Amino acid sequence: MKNQGVKFTKDTYVLAFAICYKLNSPESFKICNTLREEALIKGEVLSRRASCFAVALALNQNQVAKAMSIFSQIMNPDSIACTNLNIVIHIQSNMLETPMEILTNAAEGNVSRFVKRNMFSEEVLAKVREKVKDVPALVTKFDEIYGKLHISGQVSTYSLDALLCYTPRDKKFHMLPLNRKTISQRTLQPLSKSLLAE
Repeated sequence: MKNQGVKFTKDTYVLAFAICYKLNSPESFKICNTLREEALIKGEVLSRRASCFAVALALNQNQVAKAMSIFSQIMNPDSIACTNLNIVIHIQSNMLETPMEILTNAAEGNVSRFVKRNMFSEEVLAKVREKVKDVPALVTKFDEIYGKLHISGQVSTYSLDALLCYTPRDKKFHMLPLNRKTISQRTLQPLSKSLLAE
């Protein structure tokens, strides 16, 4: 597309970054960064999904500073994937206070059952536990928080990869066939028959 001068759309960036993330090589990381920088130079706003793939790829390539930089530019980091990526960024940076704070706020927040709660991947929580295992006070606190999150249904069995690659269904396209009339209101016959008769 780039060689043929085809303009990239938001979906194209998501697809390109997702491919680079799945390839997970130094070369794909370089391609992802180049595409991202070119988009920012052109003044294009990258979607949260595209940025999440770029952050995850940077983390997989142990480029934590780059992952932090990309994450800081996400406009609305309130998605499940963003929350989990934020925790992984801090774990890989050896900053344990922030993940513990995020988890504590999620577990102890006095939130109504009608308000959307943060969900955490079991895989990400296992990484947190692995990181805090050498600090007895943090292990105890983490186990308590983990129990509360589990009871409130905020622990997902999906891996971080599954959360990133989840594609929500588009409701608009599923509603179109329902609005289409198939029976004539006047003759109560199928439309195809009544049109032929008239």
